[in-house]
Amino acid sequence: MKYYIIAGETSGDLHGANLIKALKKEDPNAEFKIVGGDGMQQAAEQQALIHTLQMAFMGFVEVIKNLGAIRKNLQSVKKDILEFRPDTVILIDFPGFNLKIASFAKQHKIKTCYYISPKIWAWNQGRVHKIKKIVDHMFCILPFEVDFYKRFGMKVDYVGNPLLDAISNYTFNPDFRTDNGLSDAPIIALLPGSRKMEIEQILPNMIELYYSFPKHQLVIAGAPNFDSSYYQNYLGDMEIPVVFDQTYDLLKNAEAAVVTSGTATLETGILKVPQVVVYKANAVSVWLARKLVKVKFIALVNLINNYLSVIELIQEDCNPGNIRDEIGKILTEKEHRDNILENYDVLAEKLGTPGASEKTAKLIFSYLTAV
Repeated sequence: MKYYIIAGETSGDLHGANLIKALKKEDPNAEFKIVGGDGMQQAAEQQALIHTLQMAFMGFVEVIKNLGAIRKNLQSVKKDILEFRPDTVILIDFPGFNLKIASFAKQHKIKTCYYISPKIWAWNQGRVHKIKKIVDHMFCILPFEVDFYKRFGMKVDYVGNPLLDAISNYTFNPDFRTDNGLSDAPIIALLPGSRKMEIEQILPNMIELYYSFPKHQLVIAGAPNFDSSYYQNYLGDMEIPVVFDQTYDLLKNAEAAVVTSGTATLETGILKVPQVVVYKANAVSVWLARKLVKVKFIALVNLINNYLSVIELIQEDCNPGNIRDEIGKILTEKEHRDNILENYDVLAEKLGTPGASEKTAKLIFSYLTAV
C-alpha cells in the first residue's frame, strides 16, 4: 500500500514516526511520502516534502501573518499527492491545514484516515459535520472524544494515547545528570514550549524561579529548532542549563516542573512529575480564543480527568509570583503533592495501556484491504 502522511507540528512528527514504524511491520510492502519532521524522515528513510519547521504557525494573528506560506504549502502537498496517488492520506492533528487536504483527497477519491482528532470539541464544534463528509476513518487518542463524536452520529476508533508508546519505548539515560554537567541538587524542569512566540512570552516568567529556590537547579528543555545561544539571550547571568532531545530524561529526574500548555503537560503527567501548567500568548489571540473556546481547562491532564488535577496559570495569571507560589506548594506541602500524584493515577487509568501506534496501523491496513 502507498501511504501519504502529514504532520505539521513537532508532537505530530513523533506520533507519525511511530505510526510509520508500525505500518512497516503490518505492511512489508508499504511505500511512504511524508510531510513531517526529523522523526518521520528517519522512520520513512526519506526527506519530507515540507519540514514541520516550515509548517507550525500558532495563534490567530500568527496564522494571518503567514497566509502566503500556508497557501504555498497547501499547493505543494496537493500536487505531490496527485503525483504519488496514495491508497490513503493519513492526517495527524493540525486541522487548519489537514482538513483542507482531507477535502481535496475526497474530491480525488483518495481514502482519508485522521490519526489524532482535531480538537473540534474545544471550539467550532460545527466542523464535525464537515469531518463526517470528508474523513473516512477517525482514530481518537483521548477517551472523551469517542462520546463527543457519538453525539453527532459518527463512529470513531479509540486507539489509546501514542504518548504511552513513546514513553514506554524510550530508553532512559541513567547518566543524565553526569552527561549534562548537572549537580545532585533537586531539579525543577522548565518546559517553555517549542514555538518562538511561546518562549518569548513564557520563559522570562519561568526563569525568575532561579532567585526563589537556591537549593534547587533549574533546567530548561530546549526545542530542537533552537540552539543554546538562543536561550542565553533570556538567561543573562543566570546559570540555567539547557538540554536538547532529553525531555523525558529531564522529567524523570525532576522533582517538579513548569510546563507550557500542550502535549508536554500530558507527558509530564504520564511520567508522574507534579507540575504547574502555564500559558501566555499574543493578547489578541488569547482574547479571540477565550471568546471561541468551549472547554473548562487548557491542560490535557485536566481535560481528560474532567476536573482540575494540576494548576493552570493563563495569560495575566502566568507571572513570576504565581509560578513561584505554586511550585513552592509542590515542593513543601506533602498533601498538595500527593493530591497531584493521585490525580495522575486517575489519568493513567483513563488512558489505558501502550499500543496506539500498532492498533492504528492494524486498523488502517484492515480498512484498506477489506473487500
